[in-house]
Amino acid sequence: MSDIEIAQKAKMKPVIDLAKQQYDIAPEHLDPYGHYKAKLSLEYVKSLAGKPDGKLILVTAISPTPAGEGKTTTTVGLGDAMNRLGKKTIICLREPSLGPCFGVKGGAAGGGYAQVVPMEDINLHFTGDFHAIGVAHNLLSAMVDNHINHGNALGIDPRLIQWKRVVDMNDRALRKIVVGLGGTANGYLREDGYDIVVASEVMAILCLATDRADLKERLGRIVIGYTSGKKPVYARDLNAHGSMAALLKDAIKPNLVQTLENNIAIIHGGPFANIAHGCNTVTATKTGLKLADYCITEAGFGADLGAEKFIDIKCRMTGLKPSAVVLVATIRALKYHGGVAKDALNVENLAALEKGFVNLERHLTNINKQYGLPCVVCINHFTFDTDAELKLLRHRCESLGTKCVVSKHWADGGAGAEDLARAVLNVVDNRQPGCTFVYDENLSLKEKIESIATKLYGAASVTFDDKVRGQLEEWNKDYAQFPVCIAKTQMSLTTDPNRRGAPTDHTVQISEVRLANGAGFIVAIAGNMMTMPGLPKSPAAERIDIDDDGKITGLF
Repeated sequence: MSDIEIAQKAKMKPVIDLAKQQYDIAPEHLDPYGHYKAKLSLEYVKSLAGKPDGKLILVTAISPTPAGEGKTTTTVGLGDAMNRLGKKTIICLREPSLGPCFGVKGGAAGGGYAQVVPMEDINLHFTGDFHAIGVAHNLLSAMVDNHINHGNALGIDPRLIQWKRVVDMNDRALRKIVVGLGGTANGYLREDGYDIVVASEVMAILCLATDRADLKERLGRIVIGYTSGKKPVYARDLNAHGSMAALLKDAIKPNLVQTLENNIAIIHGGPFANIAHGCNTVTATKTGLKLADYCITEAGFGADLGAEKFIDIKCRMTGLKPSAVVLVATIRALKYHGGVAKDALNVENLAALEKGFVNLERHLTNINKQYGLPCVVCINHFTFDTDAELKLLRHRCESLGTKCVVSKHWADGGAGAEDLARAVLNVVDNRQPGCTFVYDENLSLKEKIESIATKLYGAASVTFDDKVRGQLEEWNKDYAQFPVCIAKTQMSLTTDPNRRGAPTDHTVQISEVRLANGAGFIVAIAGNMMTMPGLPKSPAAERIDIDDDGKITGLF
């Protein structure tokens, strides 16, 4: 059966009942969205403050490939397995964006028998959080142009407006647009553009805010542009932050759903890790740590992107201390990194596996030495994996002093991941939580970018466009303490998505930098990375359908 067919046959239980049974959450603390989705009140979240924290486990992966790795699937399977072993465990995931759902990647609710449900709802509008984020973002956009149209008392220079518009869809035609066409009645003519919602600073702010007051204060700090004298203009100068926060009054509440094995899961927030910081909300993670003895979360894409931002941005800002990392890989993906074509990945190829192992080794070294965390390698099992390939991979991992476990959660759910769960528990229960950062916060912004590129990506050098270099020097006066969030292709450790393995002879070019003052970090765009993706020649949207009974097909 396909993923969606498995999900549609799930025997779900009312989420309000599960919340009461598993975590003693009274119904009055939940806002139901039907029977199987609910939002948890911030008042209840606040009431958990005095409880001790559980252990935090991060799931990440090797550099993604068209072969697939299964990071979310592994997170779900590991959580179900640990609950099967009698360990009180909760998982925290990000919400899917409609862009990938209708583009190439498909959904983000797991796969096989390791999924969160209701799968269709989670992948398609869920509880409306992304809609609220997009509307709040675009309200500010509208208020910027409206202010200029009505006299521009703040002296905003239309040429220096930094605040784009957003939509939660891959649409390359919107990357650069012109607004104000049609004469004076329609405002001032100027260049503008769209980003995808997951790249919005409002998304980052929601994911990093600790409560409503913090949310509103951060929204007020957004820099929308500059005056002709280069003085920053903030969202609070337009009195926009209050109404933006009002639009997000429900979006800030964590969402509760369940796995196929009826274990409560929290899904909240959804910034991409290739163009944003790639972690679910701080509120969700901290709530999970209070509710359970073990909280498993995932960070987007490879360990060079999501895991780095989880450590250097999320943990640095919040004091979160992970206990261990699970690094997900597949035999197929490693052979792809070893040079095998996608249509030949199901054939045994030990030489390609050996060659592609360098990608896993680079990520593993980064996790151990740069993040200061122990790691368990999870081989997400495919039926085409041969015994010889699995033996070789185990041997290579063990030669580096790392436990390597073959896990069959896609086919067998939690039961297929019990060996993985035992290996992770053995690590987590025998060390104190804590991690190290890739760079010191006292470095300059340029030095922070160079640290990530050379230490994690293995770059031989980093180049900066003249405009970027000057901008970083200017920002060092006020924002030197900020962490950096590098927007880079997820498909490679380099800025070239076609370079596989673990190259060390490449140069990372920083072509643009953006200030995310409300979120509290600097975005550095590497190479030609786009913050508005485009649809492929044959998008998944062509295969998604719904019948007269309301049954959805083609979503995966």
